[in-house]
Amino acid sequence: MTDSATAPSPEAASDAAVDGNRMRGRRRALIWTLIVLASLIGLGSILTTWVHRQMLDNQSWKDASAQLIQDPQVQEALSVFLVNELYDNVDVASGLAQRLPDNLKPLAATVTGALRQPATEAVQRLLAAPRIQQRWVDANAVAHQKLVNVLENKTGNGISTGNGVVTLDLSELVSEVGTALGVPASALAKIPPDTGVITVMRSDQLSAAQSAVQAVRVLSTGLLVLVLALYALAIYLAHGERRQTVRNIGFAFVLVGLTVLVVRRVVGNYAVDALTSPTGERAGKEAWLIGSAILSQIGWATILYGVVAVAGAILAGPTAAGTAVRRRVAPVLNARPGVAWAGVAAVFLVLILWGPTHALRTAWGIVLLGTLIAIGVVALRHQTLREFPAGQADAAPPPPAREPDARPSGRSPAEEIAQLGELRSAGSITAEEFERAKQIALA
Repeated sequence: MTDSATAPSPEAASDAAVDGNRMRGRRRALIWTLIVLASLIGLGSILTTWVHRQMLDNQSWKDASAQLIQDPQVQEALSVFLVNELYDNVDVASGLAQRLPDNLKPLAATVTGALRQPATEAVQRLLAAPRIQQRWVDANAVAHQKLVNVLENKTGNGISTGNGVVTLDLSELVSEVGTALGVPASALAKIPPDTGVITVMRSDQLSAAQSAVQAVRVLSTGLLVLVLALYALAIYLAHGERRQTVRNIGFAFVLVGLTVLVVRRVVGNYAVDALTSPTGERAGKEAWLIGSAILSQIGWATILYGVVAVAGAILAGPTAAGTAVRRRVAPVLNARPGVAWAGVAAVFLVLILWGPTHALRTAWGIVLLGTLIAIGVVALRHQTLREFPAGQADAAPPPPAREPDARPSGRSPAEEIAQLGELRSAGSITAEEFERAKQIALA
């Protein structure tokens, strides 16, 4: 039987190639759909993780409260609030009259009004004292624990979820301010019990808040698992283009991280404008920046992971820079893998000690990143062993690869197209190179 009888015609080979390209096009569309879907879900996962870590973790709340009270803008706004509470609930003029001579007692009310601004400035200086700042942190920690107990449908700190009211109690700070300003103890003893008390949540708001918290707890973990699964599925389906898919996922990470940072700024500006008065706008902005600091950390960490993924994909690619780097590391990676692993482990340990992101301060984050790095090192070593066998790593680089010849002698167009398809599937040539060579073969 002759070759012409067994080999498919050029037209049949061309139709098969078109069908293969169509299937690859559909698969590529599916892969991009998975990447986009995972990125959108990842954005939601980041927001729920921020709420979980910032709003429901007492230690994170205490840390944010400590940063707040150390901010001068917040100290200024809080000093105005405390002095207003003192003047509104204590007869400061009567207390001052008790300390004035009889001939000056009629001036007590006038002097009290004149002392309001100096008193506010004195309280602002008082709020810089560590003892007063600790009172603020403790009051916030108690209020936050009450809030979490209520939202998680627990009973604690004297609060019941049935008829509870969560409050931030600053009455001790008001009394401390009164004492520092010289208000008599008899006048301070008459302060109403709700002075300096800020209502955070009422019982009629609990049902919706409890449902939201339960959803956040589930989604903060579930969405992350789903995102990783979708990205892994996209890489699995990208046979022959997995390096490019990893690169695209890296770009998606960078885009999601940038989106998080933009959302933080836009939402913060809107919330501050909507919830604060013009005089408290600066303090509101500082409070938002401190309260959303974890969101910023997650955004920058996502960008960092994306940059690492893109850099890894480029390192493993056919670019001149990637090939040069692989050629440089091949002698150590191929012949002395122990040294290579020791170097990678040292860098990884330094990264853990530094802990630039929250994930690197948790066990699951360390294990996940360590596993990904190990997979990357193993894949890189397999590639360098294939590209640079023993004794060839230091040799001169090969000449640039030529485009496949259009018509090698003794080959039919169908055979050439079949070989080009194999090269395309193996990732040796790109889709554009395949189409160009196919047209030449059919010419």
